[in-house]
This record gives sequence, C-alpha cells and structure tokens, in this order.
Amino acid sequence: MFVQVLNILLVIFLPVVIIHLKGEAFSLMGASTVCLVYSILFLKLWSYVQTNMWCRQTYYLKQYNPRERRPSITVAELQNGFLGDEIDEDIPKLVQYPDNLCYKDLFYFLLAPTLCYELNFPRTTRVRKRFLLKRLLEVLFGFNVIMSLFQQWIIPSVRNSLIPFSNMEIGLATERLLKLALPNHLVWLCGFYLLFHSFLNAVGELVHFADRNFYSDWWNANNIDTFWRTWNMPVHRWCVRHLYVPVVKMGYSPAQASTIVFLISAFFHEYLVSIPLQTHKIWAFLGMMGQIPLSAVSKSIERKMGPRMGNIIVWASIILGQPLCIMMYYHDYVVTHYHDALNSTVYNEG
Repeated sequence: MFVQVLNILLVIFLPVVIIHLKGEAFSLMGASTVCLVYSILFLKLWSYVQTNMWCRQTYYLKQYNPRERRPSITVAELQNGFLGDEIDEDIPKLVQYPDNLCYKDLFYFLLAPTLCYELNFPRTTRVRKRFLLKRLLEVLFGFNVIMSLFQQWIIPSVRNSLIPFSNMEIGLATERLLKLALPNHLVWLCGFYLLFHSFLNAVGELVHFADRNFYSDWWNANNIDTFWRTWNMPVHRWCVRHLYVPVVKMGYSPAQASTIVFLISAFFHEYLVSIPLQTHKIWAFLGMMGQIPLSAVSKSIERKMGPRMGNIIVWASIILGQPLCIMMYYHDYVVTHYHDALNSTVYNEG
C-alpha cells in the first residue's frame, strides 16, 4: 500500500516539478494537456488500487470464512454453469479476482472512457462505423470552432480587460466582463459537447465500451448541487464511490464528506489552471469552495421562488463566474510574467 500511494502521488506531482524546471519548453496548451492527462491517470490509478483492495478483502474473507452465505450468482454463471454442461459462447465469462490482475486488463481500463475501475465492464460486440465517423467529424469541426472563437473573440476581449482590471475601474471592468461572458459561454458549451458527447463516445466506440452515461440533463438543474451531480458523470461517480462513501463509512457526516469532496475537486481545478500558467494563485480553489454556500443559497431560492428561479441562478453562475475567473488569471499571468511591460502600458494609458 505504501508503494501504491507513493506511485499515485508521484503521478500527480511529476508534472508540477517538470513544468517548474522546464516551463519554457511547454506551450500553454501543451502544459494544460499534460496536467489533464496526469490528473486522469491519478484518478484511474486511485480507483484501480482501491477497487482491487476491496476485492482482495472479500477474497480472503471468503477463504477464511467458508461457512459464509454464498452471494447471488450472475446470469452468466447461471446459464453457463448451473443449467447444464453445455456453455453458451455468446455469453461472456465474468472475470473474478485475482484473474483480473494482468497488463491487458489494466491497459484497457486506462483507455476506457471511465474513471471507476470494474472487473467486468459492459462491452459492445461491434464498432458502428457510421456512428464513429460522425463523432470524429464532430471532434474535428468542434475543435476548429473553439479555436476560432478563442482567436477572434475571447483573446481580444481578455486583452482589452487588462488595463481596466489593473486600474480597478469597476464600471469599465464590468463592461469587459459582460462582453467576455457570451463568447466564453459559447466556448464552454461547445467544449462540453465536444468532450462529453463526441470525443468520449468515439473512444467508447473504438474500445467497445458500452456504458455511455457521460452526462445527464444538467441544463435543467434547479440548484447548484444538482448541476455538479449531473454535468460530469464520470467524475461524479468517482467522487461518490471513492471519496464520499468511504468517508461516510469512516464515521463522518454527509456534510463533512461533501466538503472533503469539494476540497479535492477544488485542488484539481486549481492544479489544472495554476500549473500550466505557472501562476500560483487560489482563485479556482476559492471558486470551487464557494460552490458550497452558493449551493445552499440556490436551494433556498428554489424553495422560496420556485425551480425556474433556481435554474436561473445556476445559469447565471456559469455565465458570469467563468469569465471573471479568466480575467483574474489573465491579469495575474501578465503581472507574473510581463510585469515591466504591464507597468509601461499602464503608465502610457494614464
């Protein structure tokens, strides 16, 4: 267990050290991709280690307690082993611990579009070529749309917001914030569709992964809590399975377990922003922790003013919160890396 924990921690801290030492060798997009990939690897390895630990405990419990009641059999076991000697080859044989401990099983999990490890994943029998081609074309087209919005709309708006934000001109900074909100929201919606619908479905089709529940109807969320439970289902299931439930079983209250989940989520949001930018601030962390009181406020508004007003609060937090965060990080990034040029610009503007 010590070696496993050390390995998982090494995975998450390796990009921090390398980008800090060799930051000039990474573009912003490259550093962001590296941090995202290693974050996913961290979550997957955590799930792999913890799930196999649970299986190992159950395995030895059965060995040392032979009189324990036998668990319910599966449909595959029923049809292949309990109704006769003939085996139906169309029904896949379920993998049992410790037969799953092999490289093939681990590599499949690392490629599968899920963060929660299982000994037996639901699988499809074939690749739907037309469906796969549609998803790949969506990825290609969507990526170009997002890059166009960034280059033609977001980057100029962010640059124009720098001086008002630095001079604390509230009126002009608010105008820039609202001007940035629309293109940022379009990029966020396009990015959501591109990642959770097009890309993950394409990966799932290639590896015959059948569980395609990547998102739910978050756009209908009546409060912040419902939004965070429905917009990113792979991360939500990982948090519930590997953080929330184990913490509750340790004796903590549901509220304390939820706070711990938001703490871990806030850490990764900050990790994915500050490390690529090499600007170590806490705005993303505070933004995520601010979701806890905002969730209570949105629930109160939902109870007093109805679900429609609660949904408006959810959309307002998405539309206004993200551009504010972008402006703050861009300002800090310029101050950190281009301090002299910023002072000269502010002086000339004055």
